[in-house]
Amino acid sequence: MRILIDYRPALRERTGVGEYVHEVARALAQSAPAGESLTLFSSSFKDRLVAPGFAGTTIADRRVPVRLLNFAWHRLEWPPVELLAGGAFDVVQATHPLLIPSRRAARVITIYDLDFLDHPERTRAEIRRDYPALAAHHARRADHIVTISNHTARAIESRLGVEPSRITVCYPGAPSWPAREAEPTQGCVLFLGSLVPRKNLGTLLDAYEQLIARMPNAPALVLAGGQSDESASIIARTSRPPLAGRVELPGYVQPAERAALYRRAIVFVMPSFTEGFGIPVLEAMTSGVPVVAANRGALPEAVGSAGRLFDPDDAGALAKELEQLLVSAAERRRLIELGWAHARQFTWSAAAMGVRDAWTHALAAKRSTRRG
Repeated sequence: MRILIDYRPALRERTGVGEYVHEVARALAQSAPAGESLTLFSSSFKDRLVAPGFAGTTIADRRVPVRLLNFAWHRLEWPPVELLAGGAFDVVQATHPLLIPSRRAARVITIYDLDFLDHPERTRAEIRRDYPALAAHHARRADHIVTISNHTARAIESRLGVEPSRITVCYPGAPSWPAREAEPTQGCVLFLGSLVPRKNLGTLLDAYEQLIARMPNAPALVLAGGQSDESASIIARTSRPPLAGRVELPGYVQPAERAALYRRAIVFVMPSFTEGFGIPVLEAMTSGVPVVAANRGALPEAVGSAGRLFDPDDAGALAKELEQLLVSAAERRRLIELGWAHARQFTWSAAAMGVRDAWTHALAAKRSTRRG
């Protein structure tokens, strides 16, 4: 079976989507059965696909600007990917919600969440221009759909009009990091993710202000993640009292450095208004860090019973959760033990198996269409 996967979301600074694409592609490459040929496709004017850990795969790396190719694919549905990649394929997998043009291959799309429908103002560039207008039509035309949580699968069914049989849930995996041996003596409250509005960092800062008013010796707050123009108000706020000198902004953290960052944390916070899953939750649990997360989107599914949940509109509730965990070593230990057990259920090898199942469904659907 000849497979092409669009690797472009993992080319640069990997956020959640990029991490998912990279790790699934690596797990697929490492577990490829005899007779399976995997091609990783990339296209960028500036960034090149450097792929250690992908032995046995074919790399199709083209110097075509991202925006130009996205416009051609999304709006013109041309050129077929075979023309760019230089080969024929049985399955072509888009790692985003819009189809990749192909001459004959079964086509799979990947949908992580539907926030682009609810809040297009939170998106930019081609995502704002194309996803809200085209996603439903592309979802109904796809031979199969991969998603990352049951929460998102239900949303795809109800909002995009897709039958459940055409959707496969492939959960993200936990990292293979060793758990730390002990909590840090001088730790932090940690958030990891892009500093963008849907991450709800305003409520986190409100809660942290309340926390330090009640606990002047509370540990520092670390907001780790990529910054953009949308981050300006958050960054400015951290430089003013009472937050000045209490909040660290290390910027984007390279994948090789994330484990060390988690080892600094006493508590990890995920306050997002919505998440398709929330990979940092598994990273924190694997590292032995208690998790406090919003009770929205797929976060309750990601956290299970191994963390504490709060209403993301209620800063006081978050401040209370943080205070309780910071003062109770016993409760932290309880959540750490639960987190270790919970995170072990999620593996990238299982995600790769799920993706292969999706390819099988897509090929069957394509053959059925041809016969019809």
